[in-house]
Amino acid sequence: MVNPNRFELQPRDLRWRCDPASLPFSCTDEIEPPATFIGQDRAVAALAFGLGVQRPSYNIFVTGLTGTGKNTVIRSHLAEAVRQRTKGDGDIPLYDWCYVYNFDSPDRPRALRLPRGTGARLTNQCRQLLDTLRRDIRAAFDDETYKAETRRMLDELVARRQELIKHTEADAIAHGFAVQISSAGIAVIPVVNGKPLEQSTYLSMSDDQRSGLDQARREVTASVEEAVTQIRELERAHTQRVEDLDRRVAENTIERHFTPLREQYQDLQQALTFVEGLRAHTIEHARLFRQDEESEDAQQTVSPHTGRVARNPFLPYQVNLFVDNSSKDAPPIVVEHHPTYMNLFGQIERRPLMGTYVTDHTMLKPGALALANGGYLVVEAREILLNPGVWPALKRVLRGQQVRPEDPSEMFMSAIFPPGLRPEPIPIDVKVIMTGDPELYHLLSAVDEDFWQIFKVRADLDHQMPNTPAHVSDYGAFVCGVVKEQNLRPFTNDAVAAVAEYGARLVSDRKKLSTRFGQLADVLVEATHWAELDGAPRVQAKHVLKALEEKVYRSSRIADTIREAMVDGTLMVDLEGAEIGQVNGLAVYTVGDFSFGKPSRITARTYMGREGIINIEREARLSGQTHDKGVLILSGYLGWKFAQDHPLSVTVTIAFEQSYGLVEGDSASSTELYAILSSLSRLPINQAIAVTGSVNQLGEIQPIGGANEKVEGYFELCKAAGRLGNAGILLPKNNVRNLMLRQEILDAVHNRQFHVYAVETVDDGISILTGVEAG
Repeated sequence: MVNPNRFELQPRDLRWRCDPASLPFSCTDEIEPPATFIGQDRAVAALAFGLGVQRPSYNIFVTGLTGTGKNTVIRSHLAEAVRQRTKGDGDIPLYDWCYVYNFDSPDRPRALRLPRGTGARLTNQCRQLLDTLRRDIRAAFDDETYKAETRRMLDELVARRQELIKHTEADAIAHGFAVQISSAGIAVIPVVNGKPLEQSTYLSMSDDQRSGLDQARREVTASVEEAVTQIRELERAHTQRVEDLDRRVAENTIERHFTPLREQYQDLQQALTFVEGLRAHTIEHARLFRQDEESEDAQQTVSPHTGRVARNPFLPYQVNLFVDNSSKDAPPIVVEHHPTYMNLFGQIERRPLMGTYVTDHTMLKPGALALANGGYLVVEAREILLNPGVWPALKRVLRGQQVRPEDPSEMFMSAIFPPGLRPEPIPIDVKVIMTGDPELYHLLSAVDEDFWQIFKVRADLDHQMPNTPAHVSDYGAFVCGVVKEQNLRPFTNDAVAAVAEYGARLVSDRKKLSTRFGQLADVLVEATHWAELDGAPRVQAKHVLKALEEKVYRSSRIADTIREAMVDGTLMVDLEGAEIGQVNGLAVYTVGDFSFGKPSRITARTYMGREGIINIEREARLSGQTHDKGVLILSGYLGWKFAQDHPLSVTVTIAFEQSYGLVEGDSASSTELYAILSSLSRLPINQAIAVTGSVNQLGEIQPIGGANEKVEGYFELCKAAGRLGNAGILLPKNNVRNLMLRQEILDAVHNRQFHVYAVETVDDGISILTGVEAG
């Protein structure tokens, strides 16, 4: 008979215990929060390196599972990077950015880079300048000196015109003609005895008389036309003199206001060019400043070609303060939680006018990239990829190091939105920190050849760290930090020890501790809740355990339903007796954030034939690739073990009974092999023992995942069915380090009500299951 005791584990083997006495405190109010990030030395070094390299393309991709503290680490290091950049004289490369009217090409607004705080000043100055010019130009033209000069010029024109007319009329009369000048033209009429010559009289004249009269009329007409030409020249000269006067008056007023503005921006070439253009524009349209506001508004029309507000001479005075850094004394840190195209790159707004949509440079709005210029932008990779067009555009911006507002709707809705503005791009110097899970990072690395060239630094946050006394003490500092940050009740050292044990359970490794501090913080909050209900001033270990029990209870409805179906026989699982070719296997199911173990009956039937192993799940297309591989390994083991001298003429069928979904993974391959060996040898298998573990072709039992969930799931089933006593589980010896079982199971093992066996080979396992020594 086989003695299974040599394979059986003791309670001390089933869980790592954290001794509260090993902690250098009795309560967390005696210690301080951690000064550095716990267990993330590699990621912290990578993040510091990436933030320290001030070169294009050295953007950072931060990977890590949820709860590992990606955002916390990033916030802390960004704050430190900003502090390092601003220490000393405090000179930081931050600028204001303004979009202004382009006098050469109005549909291409110009971008002005201005020293920090100058953008708001220029915006206000231009707004005030417009109001001042409107007032002062009108006042200049209402001045009595100007009016007197225009009256003098007009009187001079009238006098000279009257003199010419009088002289012309006198000359005409001397030749016997009268002159009539009207809007219809000039008429030279013969006069006899002071009266116009009658038509009949004219016809009664001799030919010589008529010829002489016509010749005289032509001479008089020529003289009159010459006089009219002189009058028109006088009027044109008068108009030019008035225009010159108006220009001098306007220029004197305009220069008085633009001279200090030019002097103020003489060292800023872009701003000076804009001011000069605005001055020339003002002089050109000075007459419009003499009109009232109603006339100005009436001048707004729509250009069908650009969609802009056309012929608004006062639009250039409106400066769009696109990015205002006047209130910032450090490089900006922008966290964009919703990186749509417009939120990231900016947008061109439009407004309805006269049946269409119009826009101009004042309707340009910045995105996160422009706002983060000179600093840092934090985005989430998944959100970037979910928004259409954002990822290609982001790559283009980071490669070209420039960004401008765009209107992506133009390419889809050009019939509604005519071609609009093409603003001048803004050069950017921004460090992008993108966060995401490791799978997404590897996917981008594999399918996008540009990814490596843009994100050259990876900071990978580990989800676990070595279980050392120092790191256990760090858990105490972490608990202290959360207690102070969230105003929780202090934790005793035994409560911290319970949290540390839960940290080992989270990673299923007693030699490791979890660094998913987000999940641990939730447990601290929930434990505090139970301590408050208990009226305890401090959180104790029992409150932590209560929080963990309640956490499982809230999520375990489906697991309980499946267990009930097994107890009442709906799902058929034998928990006692012995059967040939039948073993209870174990699988892990995950619902949300809760995982549980579920036993399944695995059967094998063997008979003479040459087909080898037939995987019924595969034939029914319910088997995954990894499970198929595990079954094929069984063929290799059986051939190596039993067919060295003679062919193995056997057909084997294996199946997961009452399984109607996909079967994946190889953790049941040893279970399937035990069922096959039982069927071949006709030796019954103890149904009280469930099995998990994969096997290789050498007959070695390999470790699997979910060991804790599988043991606890089978224990709960046996307890519910009243089958504790001989019940137990067979698992790989290499999984012993993964065991962090509940105290209830440890007590059952201690009382010989439940058994956990750890094996290294198939021979060890089949010996325990059949009670017959293998060989």
